[in-house]
Amino acid sequence: MSTELSGLSALQDIRKMMEKSSRFISLSGWSGVGAGACALAGAWLASNRIGEYYSVDYGSAAPCIDCLKSDLVKIAGGVFIVAVLIAFLFTYARSRREGVAIWGNTARRLMWNTLLPMAAGGIFILRLMELKQYTLVAPASLIFYGLALVNGSRFTLGEIKWLGYAQILTGIISLWIPRSGLPAWAFGFGILHIVYGFAMWWKYERNKS
Repeated sequence: MSTELSGLSALQDIRKMMEKSSRFISLSGWSGVGAGACALAGAWLASNRIGEYYSVDYGSAAPCIDCLKSDLVKIAGGVFIVAVLIAFLFTYARSRREGVAIWGNTARRLMWNTLLPMAAGGIFILRLMELKQYTLVAPASLIFYGLALVNGSRFTLGEIKWLGYAQILTGIISLWIPRSGLPAWAFGFGILHIVYGFAMWWKYERNKS
């Protein structure tokens, strides 16, 4: 019996070592929570800016549509930068705590497999904006981001693919609901990230905190 238990323990250790070498498992659940909070804050700022644009009194000077577009792009860019920074800090802290290298071959494969669909999506969205198809920007960003998560899930926690599927579904539903872009964006990048992040913290990090 003792030999069987030691053999089972050895197999479990080997499995953990193989998983660490083939998957980047240091993604922190708090990264998702932080990114979701940033997205909700950005959605709130964007909503206020859009409200200002449409609150101009009749007879006043026409509001500047280019200024609105510029402000919304700045808000989206700021949200992205802050969310990435927060995700890096939490993930770096978890990597240090668990003694796992944050920048190895697996991390590089993860980055490439997520950045490629996101870069393609960014180019697609820029073209939509050139064509003034603004109602499709939020659904497209959700769909391409979801595809990036599904594509990258092979190199990190497997559960992240479910977040990707949820983002894709949210984007597709938004395509058929008029004026749902900003609420869908807030739900996908905000609420879903927070729920996912907390669930991953509860499953993988709670007992190690």
